[in-house]
Amino acid sequence: MDATHAASEEGLPTSCEDLLSQLNSWGISYVLHEHAPLRTVEDAKAVEGALLRPGEQALRLKNLYLRDRKKRNYLVSLEQDRDVDLKALGATLGGGGLSFGSADRLMEFLGVRPGAVTPLAMINGAPKGVRFFMDAQAQHADSIYMHPLVNTRTLAMPRADLMVFFERIGVTPEWI
Repeated sequence: MDATHAASEEGLPTSCEDLLSQLNSWGISYVLHEHAPLRTVEDAKAVEGALLRPGEQALRLKNLYLRDRKKRNYLVSLEQDRDVDLKALGATLGGGGLSFGSADRLMEFLGVRPGAVTPLAMINGAPKGVRFFMDAQAQHADSIYMHPLVNTRTLAMPRADLMVFFERIGVTPEWI
């Protein structure tokens, strides 16, 4: 593990290494890619050509940690190029007044830092009552690309294996 990656794991309730060990023990397959820190969709697009396999139907995600007026927490994982209207999304989720959660709340509820938000953070979020919504397009992808709790790595995980992960942690994605 290099110094940049080690620093990105410091203080996390579940480290990337712990997550990968858990995935391995559950027999969940993935391909691990290491790269410079990616903080935005634009950063990810700059490196994704080197990650994607030719002919693969891949879903690349953007992930939103949101709170509503009633202080309920949501993780929403969408296809990276999908436009998001928070007011309309709030109506879809059944919670009005959506806003982005602070970095402190992100760490408290999902155990990750800004730029590393991922469906895999539900390993920390599920016990804290975070509701998880996922783009229905994921149901048709061969592989889903996401960070493993840090933004210096990306996992390519077969859709079926991601569903096994959710089952293991007691999460049923709500499709949108």
